[in-house]
Amino acid sequence: MSKRLFGILLILSLAFISTGTDKKKKAYELIYQDVQLLRKQFDKLSKKIEKNTEDINLIKEQSKELLNLVKLFQTEQASFKEDQKKVPIQYQIILEKFDALNQQLEKLTEDLTEINRPSSPPDEQVIGKSEGEEESLEQQKPPPDKGTKEEKIEEKPSTPPPANPSPSKVFEMAHSDYRNGNFELAVDGFKMYREQFPESPLVDDSLYWIGECFFSQKNYEKSIEQFNELILNYPRGDKIPAAYLKKGLCLVELGKKDEALSVFKLLISKFPLEEETKIAQQKIKELRTEK
Repeated sequence: MSKRLFGILLILSLAFISTGTDKKKKAYELIYQDVQLLRKQFDKLSKKIEKNTEDINLIKEQSKELLNLVKLFQTEQASFKEDQKKVPIQYQIILEKFDALNQQLEKLTEDLTEINRPSSPPDEQVIGKSEGEEESLEQQKPPPDKGTKEEKIEEKPSTPPPANPSPSKVFEMAHSDYRNGNFELAVDGFKMYREQFPESPLVDDSLYWIGECFFSQKNYEKSIEQFNELILNYPRGDKIPAAYLKKGLCLVELGKKDEALSVFKLLISKFPLEEETKIAQQKIKELRTEK
């Protein structure tokens, strides 16, 4: 009886031990699964952190570019306000030059009219002369041809130049001065064109060519002022891409490379298909190489 009881207890104890071992095994398996799950979640978080870091760096670069653009805009705004103060003085100077030109033109017209006025007839010239002088004058006159009558030939006065030239003529004259290297005359001509024909479709072009004249004279500050005025007042003009490019080149010449990069990037984003964009891309590569 005791042996049978002992056997039963042995079997029960073995069963209990095996049951505890299975529980431990299952617990280890669950822990392992949890560790693997945590590892996967950790890998996902690491990838997200890397991506967020890249995004943060990109945002920092964009913020830096935006800050440069804000600084550039503030500089341009200050320059534009300064230009607004100068406008009345420049306008008065232009009016004075225009008045002087009108006076010269009127005087020239009067001189031409006086030169081409027909001379007095011979009878009036003889009045007041002595009889001897009249006879000597008669002897000096050549005898008239027989069968012909003396004809008085009167010269018609030539037509004076027009006081108000056409818009295309004024623009072409100013552009001709620019091509010939007479930049100061060209600037005066383009300014006169803007003053006399403010509604003309080439007003924005005249602004651009004024900027080109200053650029050719290496007066980069004034050149930038003209291009800024063009970009601000005529944003849909056909010279806007060229104005952005020239403005960037002026900034390069002035040593403002960061502002020049911002202007070139703005040109590329606004006008990706224009020929000026290719030049801007090349200039960006050159500036980055120099750094």
